[in-house]
Amino acid sequence: MNASFVGVLNAGSSSIKFAVRSVDANRSLQIRGQIEGIGVAPRLVLKDAGGTVLDEQQWEAAAFDHTDATQEIVGVVNSRFGKGGLAAVGHRVVHGGARLAAPRRVDAALVAELQALVPLAPLHQPHNLAPIQTILKTAPDLPQVACFDTAFHATQPMLARRYALPRPFHDEGVMRYGFHGLSYEYVSRRLREMAPRLAAGRVVIAHLGNGASLCAVRDGKSVATTMGFTAVEGLVMGTRCGSIDPGVLLYLMDEHRMSPRDVEKLIYKQSGLLGVSGISPDMRTLRDSREPAAAEAIALFAYRVQREIGSMVAALGGLDGLVFTAGIGENDAAIRSEIIAGCGWLGLNLDATRNTGATPGRISSDDSPGEVWVVPTDEESMIAEHTIQLLGLRAA
Repeated sequence: MNASFVGVLNAGSSSIKFAVRSVDANRSLQIRGQIEGIGVAPRLVLKDAGGTVLDEQQWEAAAFDHTDATQEIVGVVNSRFGKGGLAAVGHRVVHGGARLAAPRRVDAALVAELQALVPLAPLHQPHNLAPIQTILKTAPDLPQVACFDTAFHATQPMLARRYALPRPFHDEGVMRYGFHGLSYEYVSRRLREMAPRLAAGRVVIAHLGNGASLCAVRDGKSVATTMGFTAVEGLVMGTRCGSIDPGVLLYLMDEHRMSPRDVEKLIYKQSGLLGVSGISPDMRTLRDSREPAAAEAIALFAYRVQREIGSMVAALGGLDGLVFTAGIGENDAAIRSEIIAGCGWLGLNLDATRNTGATPGRISSDDSPGEVWVVPTDEESMIAEHTIQLLGLRAA
């Protein structure tokens, strides 16, 4: 198939991020943007590859949903590249279930299979599917590829994926899936280019952002991860509580008369850094605050990462290196230092100058037995690559 550009869509609950990349060997970024505030105050911002704003638009919130947002994005792209200028569109889909372990071309059967997985990711999957279904209806001849955040973890042994629940629940899909897979896949590939010897060994990747998780990787393959059946398990996150004793949820339902939807809102939207600090889910805001609760939230975030690093190392049977990525992991030198301060037992030591520098790369000291790196993630690039490779796209 001959074409020049591929689109990437990443739909969340109230936003759709999008980008266009070239199909040539450089896979160069052409434009990037997002429509945010869907359902509240929809606003589009479009930028070129250098970050210069090319266009801004706003709409009334009433009746403006993900379908409308997708149509607006398609219109913006067509105005820049001409109608039919895209060869294909790749999508981030949070859940591929136990069966979908690789990117797939979208057709009606795949959409039906992904819709059946909505109960496993009710806060994410419907939003991921909305743009796919819109394009199927409005541009049925435009090829689409679904890339799954769960797929990278399909290499984990079944013992790492099981919960100690009766077998019928496991058989219906109640198991550990893991998420952030597109990020881990991209970082693993980049690490092979930057530090091939380390990439072939035992590595823990720390994807630390508003959503946060760890992944134990051996020779580029997932062995274990902190997220499980949902994206709320594991680390403290921006607004998610991370792992919690299920008995706490039963207590809240019994003593506070909370409904399942109340509990869902609590653990996904009102907890984490926001809940502990009472100030903000944003690590930057908490760093600037003098409130003791802000410091406690940061300390808890670091402590839980330290603890879970230990569990990932146990799954690997040792450690050769640790990699930081995502918004907090890439940009917050202080949190990296605070986390590594509790990992001396693993032979991890930072070089303070390297850690505070702006350039990605190795930040551990030369005498550190284990290596520590910062590797920026790029899920969008990974989706574009999968789309190009799966469809066999060639530059026109």
